[in-house]
Amino acid sequence: MEPLSATDSLSVTVNGKRRDIRGARAHTTTLEWLRESGLSGTKEGCAEGECGACAIMVARSDDSDGTVWTAVNSCLLPVAALDGQEVVTAEGLATADALHPVQAELAERGGSQCGYCTPGFACSMAAEFYRRGRGTDDIPADPGNLAGTEACGERGPNGFDLHALSGNLCRCTGYRPIRDAAYALGDPDPDDVLAARRDRPSAGPVSTVLTAPDGTFVRPATLADAVGLLAEHTEAVLVAGSTDWGVDVNLRGRRSPVVIAIDALPELRGVDVGADFVQIGAAVTLSEAERVLAGRVPLLADLFPQFASRLIRNQATFGGNLGTGSPIGDAPPALLALGARLVLASSDGQREVALEDYFTGYRTTVLRPGELILAVRIPLPLAALCGFHKISKRRFDDISSVAVAWAIDVENGVVRRARVGLGGVAATPMRARDTERALIGQPWTSETAAAAALVLGAEGTPMDDHRASARYRSAMLEQAMLKFYADAAVDQELGS
Repeated sequence: MEPLSATDSLSVTVNGKRRDIRGARAHTTTLEWLRESGLSGTKEGCAEGECGACAIMVARSDDSDGTVWTAVNSCLLPVAALDGQEVVTAEGLATADALHPVQAELAERGGSQCGYCTPGFACSMAAEFYRRGRGTDDIPADPGNLAGTEACGERGPNGFDLHALSGNLCRCTGYRPIRDAAYALGDPDPDDVLAARRDRPSAGPVSTVLTAPDGTFVRPATLADAVGLLAEHTEAVLVAGSTDWGVDVNLRGRRSPVVIAIDALPELRGVDVGADFVQIGAAVTLSEAERVLAGRVPLLADLFPQFASRLIRNQATFGGNLGTGSPIGDAPPALLALGARLVLASSDGQREVALEDYFTGYRTTVLRPGELILAVRIPLPLAALCGFHKISKRRFDDISSVAVAWAIDVENGVVRRARVGLGGVAATPMRARDTERALIGQPWTSETAAAAALVLGAEGTPMDDHRASARYRSAMLEQAMLKFYADAAVDQELGS
């Protein structure tokens, strides 16, 4: 391929004004760049996407001819990834004459004390404020009332989904005043500029090359270009949402001579529901997949609310979660239970592998040099009984100690098919094959579930670490099996 040369024009529209980013480094985060540009309202708290102090809004396509304002963590996102796009920070919400309704309600309800977290809260709250259909139940409620009274409050009378703020942390104000501010919001005014912006298409990511002393950031225009670059630069890092790589850059000081962004490749951006399988492009964000699937894959509907926070899900992708090869990623156990297969692409063509054959060791996979994940395929029909249980120190926005997913078919009271996916109990995500054998052919009863629980507790090679002991992990596996059976029995009783 020809040598990479910098794009002539590199810019981001921030709060309505176009700003040049050609002087940025390849690994400069959006947060760093904003603050260096004088927009210091956006804060750095954790630098790993857990506190939300750095939240901003990005204009993204709503899959038609409009725009959806999307809240993301600016501390993880390279500013080069926003080339050609539009951003709104906390400073851009207000006008010269008045506070934004979100800011006004936060002030009125006492939703800010030290104020460090407030700009991030304002941006996340504003993104939900501008969500089309808010109050009309256009998105499914979180399974198991995860965003309900057991967690962070019911959806407000104005339709505000409080789970939209799940990635924002406040250490001093307390969450009730913030919740009150969210629930007091009305609809956007007819002359609201940001509301009107939703009716026009967003520019979307553009082909980009930013060269700097610390490396090169490139967003190729086509899949052929992407795999060609990857074949030529085998040391390159692939990013889509950058929620994993961004942490390495910030906290571990990692750098790569070439970073290849694949978030805009059409072949990686689709969600298709066919007769034989559901296919999710590797660069589709979890929030996009959740919205498009709308509960059609119940096991994924269980997974989504438990996967990090809304801020992370607005950026994170299935391809990224699988590409790291992590044994504690949340998506692999669910996809293993679903019998998922991966479509891989390189300059030599495409191939398909079963997810259970994809992981080869701790953070190692069958991916060959120059190869990337194109899509995830989930075979149809889906199992009738499914569930995803995540055990972690915090209920939300945390790394799992153990994750278990089930997909079970019962016919005439007998288990005919069972797939159980595990995370956090071995060097790789794995199928609990002994547990599956203990279930298949047995009557679907509490006695069978109890026997299978003992088998499940012995699966894998759990270890002692700072998240949990091996003994605790085994105990949680057993309890998860019993809870899954109890929940399924309750659901069956309610449905009959």
